[in-house]
Amino acid sequence: MTVSTRWKKSSYSGGGEGNDCVKIADLHSHIAIRDSKAPTRATLTFPIAPFTAFLEALKSPHPTPR
Repeated sequence: MTVSTRWKKSSYSGGGEGNDCVKIADLHSHIAIRDSKAPTRATLTFPIAPFTAFLEALKSPHPTPR
């Protein structure tokens, strides 16, 4: 049985065809990431909790170095 993965492209993927980005898929227990320009190449997978923490860290303001 083959399961189809639903890949989502960021709304920040740029103009034109929007191919300069990564795509993300929710695999229930992991998040998969691939390059939209080379979808048949390697896919990175991360457990959901660490990936969510990574995204939240990107959103939070970073302190200014002194």
